[in-house]
Amino acid sequence: MKLLVFAHKPPPHHGQSLMVQALLDALGSDARVAADASAEQTIKCFHVDSRVSDSLEDVGQARAGKVFSLLKHCLHAIWCRFRDGVTDFYYVPAFPRRAPVYRDWIALGLCRPFFRQIIFHWHAVGLAEWLATEARPWERWISRWIYRRPDLSLVLRPFNRADAEAVGSRRIEIVPNGIPDPCPAFEHDVLPRRLARAHARKKLLAGESLTEDERSRAGGDPHVFRVLFLSLCHRGKGLFDTLDAVALANEKLRTSPFRIELVIAGSFWNDAERREFAQRIGQPDLNRGGPLVDYHGFVSGPAKHRLLLESDCLCFPTKMAESFGLVLVEGMAYGLP
Repeated sequence: MKLLVFAHKPPPHHGQSLMVQALLDALGSDARVAADASAEQTIKCFHVDSRVSDSLEDVGQARAGKVFSLLKHCLHAIWCRFRDGVTDFYYVPAFPRRAPVYRDWIALGLCRPFFRQIIFHWHAVGLAEWLATEARPWERWISRWIYRRPDLSLVLRPFNRADAEAVGSRRIEIVPNGIPDPCPAFEHDVLPRRLARAHARKKLLAGESLTEDERSRAGGDPHVFRVLFLSLCHRGKGLFDTLDAVALANEKLRTSPFRIELVIAGSFWNDAERREFAQRIGQPDLNRGGPLVDYHGFVSGPAKHRLLLESDCLCFPTKMAESFGLVLVEGMAYGLP
């Protein structure tokens, strides 16, 4: 099988692009450049990196330059069809907004006629509902023709079948997302610290003092309960609700020995919300006894590991239609409530 993977890998970094990278790694990368490619491979992968957004802020936004980039990617895919004999086309349908859906119209409208089998990997959810409730009649008609009857649809969980069923998929398979264990040394490196902090807080609640050794094993600050918000910084992800909740919780804890601090890691969706965020964290209810919010921007690698290690819980109060949520897997791997 020769598979044309028409999807973008990082950057920008988000769940979909990371899973595309994982797919490419599992398939041995692009057969045209992979050093270990062999004739015996069951699936030979040919990758067209269809990235049209330069950053997370640019994802889903309409921009003329994106059309030219997309046309170039489509020509590349069609060229692979004839030059390399690639017959199967892998594609990640858009999330339900007009600009991304129109992108799908262009890409699938140009490429589908040249390929024998079409495979959709549904990383976003809500297209079926959008077509039924928000799309204009002519948008609904074009979309149903463009997305019609893929040979295979891959969905991340049973709840996500609705979109695949709405386009008449010939076959639907459930393949949950997965990542390599980000914290393989949990029992040795992380669990003792978690237990020590729990023990120290129990003593503080009982009005007992801590020894220097107990305080050190608990990270030095067991009186601070650190909440981690690790996601796209966007109202729809619950960012501002989290800020309000931390302010309210600290008000209720005013007479206790504890305080709650919020650690935020992620890029902002737009400048307006970035400015609103800066204004909100400067207000008095988020600065009692010092700043209660610590913003780190986008993090990865050792910096991300440190935040997950040092936090006491993960807060992910999203209001968006989440297809899976890789951050939940990461939080569980680090033993975070």
